[in-house]
Amino acid sequence: MTETCDILISGGGIAGLTAAAVFGSAGFQVICVDPTPPITQRDAEGSDMRTTALLQPARDLLQEHGLWARLTDHAAPLQVMRIVDAGGELPEPRVIKDFNAADISEQPFGWNLPNWLLRRELLAAVAEMPNVDFRPGVGTTQLFTRMNEARITLTDGRQERARLVLACDGRNSPTREAAGIPVKTIRYGQKALAFAVTHPVPHENVSTEIHRSGGPFTLVPLPDYQGQPSSAIVWMERGPRATDLLNMEPAAFEAEMTRRSCGLFGDLKLASRRTIWPIISQSAERLYDERLALMAEAAHVVPPIGAQGLNMSLSDLRCLLDLAQAQPLGLGDAAMLEAYHKARHRDIMLRVKGIDLLNRTSMLEPRPLRDLRAFGLSALYSMAPVRRTLMQMGLGVR
Repeated sequence: MTETCDILISGGGIAGLTAAAVFGSAGFQVICVDPTPPITQRDAEGSDMRTTALLQPARDLLQEHGLWARLTDHAAPLQVMRIVDAGGELPEPRVIKDFNAADISEQPFGWNLPNWLLRRELLAAVAEMPNVDFRPGVGTTQLFTRMNEARITLTDGRQERARLVLACDGRNSPTREAAGIPVKTIRYGQKALAFAVTHPVPHENVSTEIHRSGGPFTLVPLPDYQGQPSSAIVWMERGPRATDLLNMEPAAFEAEMTRRSCGLFGDLKLASRRTIWPIISQSAERLYDERLALMAEAAHVVPPIGAQGLNMSLSDLRCLLDLAQAQPLGLGDAAMLEAYHKARHRDIMLRVKGIDLLNRTSMLEPRPLRDLRAFGLSALYSMAPVRRTLMQMGLGVR
């Protein structure tokens, strides 16, 4: 058995790698394991075609720890969040409202980056840190905790000791399950398609979320691709419809997504593979156990609305880092973990419930309810203080 490290991170996705890089930058001894080696090429089989909008607080955290410089040249700024209601008889805009970051900040709301690229750059960062040991192809099999340390058995047969175990191992977290922490899960019967497109009409750094029924159709700016304006799309639909869309021939799919986009960007052309995943909401009953903290999707899962997912995860990370640096000798002890739960749980629950409501609203089928949704959007937007508060809450600064 090796000497005790400071932190063992179970999970090497974007959240886990970011945690490894941030804690490594802060001087902690870190081991990060993941049973699935990360895919870091855009068009490789199995690559993650989703994108992440890093909002201002998340960008600030990455900048403080030397990570943002690796990402800034690849990021597309998000200056305007545009909400379009297209719930009328035909798929065409009937209400369009813009939320402009200039109303609350001198900076954009955030910066959008492909997930596969985030993994690539985060891996490069941790590879340069002598105090971070990343082990792809290795997972956790057993977790045994005591008051002063945790012992973790890995799939390669090794056993490690850590003062804190950080569960970043996804919505089906084996580490959370080993600790017996219950979760509440809501299944919507939805799936989301994620892919990239090109289009003739420039996006002008506007993220556009189009509501009709089945779920939102969201276009998020990307840098130009092969000389054409490009966007990442997340298209949420009820499960059978989403599966049919996944299996459509490209030409038919392009016609269908152009129709669903209300033609706002001209004819959309596929610029990547299509990927699909189920949509759920999930929250852990508590965020800790003895020598264990839950973070990211091990702690909370939300539908991809309002760029909240990874940004909530990086708020978890910020909180853990602040607590660890304030009392280094207390890393992983009961007082630190209870403080983490107290600081984060209420905000997480508010956001999970809020996004659940937004998703249910976006799924509405009956026309009278869709009309009510359009009326509500117009009413909220017309009240400047409410609009400003909603933007601040979405940004994570309230």
